Amino acid sequence: MSPATAHVLGKDVVSEVAFLARELKTPVINETFAVLGEQARAQGWSHEECLAAVMGRQVASRTANGTRMRIAAAHFPAIKTIEDFSFDHVPATVRDMIAHLATTTFIAKRENVVLLGPPGTGKTHLGIALAIKAAEASYPVAFSSATRWIERLSAAHAQGLLERELRKSNRYRLLVIDEVGHLPFDTAAASLFFQLIASRYETGSVIVTSNLVFSRWGETLGDDVVAAATIDRLVHHAQVIALDGESYRTRTHRPGPPPAARTKTT
Repeated sequence: MSPATAHVLGKDVVSEVAFLARELKTPVINETFAVLGEQARAQGWSHEECLAAVMGRQVASRTANGTRMRIAAAHFPAIKTIEDFSFDHVPATVRDMIAHLATTTFIAKRENVVLLGPPGTGKTHLGIALAIKAAEASYPVAFSSATRWIERLSAAHAQGLLERELRKSNRYRLLVIDEVGHLPFDTAAASLFFQLIASRYETGSVIVTSNLVFSRWGETLGDDVVAAATIDRLVHHAQVIALDGESYRTRTHRPGPPPAARTKTT
C-alpha cells in the first residue's frame, strides 16, 4: 500500500479492513483492497464495482486453492489433462464424447465412464484428465488402481470395518478405478470389488479403466456370475468407450493407419 493510499483511506479504515478480513478468513481481500481501491478511484469505479472486484479476487483465489487441494487429495500418479491428450488416433465421435464428459455433467447424473482397450492406448490418461476436470468443478475425487482399492477394502474387512470404508469412499463424488484386469482377483477380492461397484450404484460416479473386454472379466474376477453382476451395476447409466489399436505411447514410431475407437451408451 502506497503512503498516498494510506493517507486517503486513513489508518483506522485500513486496520478495520485488516481485522474484518482476518475474522472472515479472507486474506486476499486484505492483500488487494487497497490496490484495487486506488484503481477504482483512478478509473471512476462505483462502490459496487470496487466491492465486486475485491470479492472476485478472493473467490478466484479460494477456487484455485480448493482445486489444488482436491487434486492433491485424489493421489493421482501424475497430472494428465484433456488438453495434453493427442486425439490424432481418435475418431470425431469419440472426441466429441470425451469433450462432453469433460463438462462433468455425468457426475451430477451419477453416471459412470468405462474406458476399455489394450495397454498404452491412453485409458489412464483420460481417466485422470476427466477426474481433474471434476476436481476443477469442485467435486471431491479419489484415484487408485483396482488392486489398491481391493487392498484397502480387504484391510477394512479384516478389521470388521468394511461398511465404514465403503461409506467413506462414498464421500467422493467420483472414484477412478484404474487397471481392472491387470492382475486377477481371488474370490474374496472379486466379492469386494463387486461390493465397491454396487455401493456406488446410482449414488456416485466411477471411472473404470480396463485392458479386458467385458467378455473376459470372468477371467480376472474368477467367476462369470460375479463378473456379470458387477458389469450390470457398472454399465447401467454408463458411457463405455473402447480405445482400440496400438499403444498410444509408441504409435508415432510405427507405420500404418491410426487405430479406431468405439463408444457405447447404456
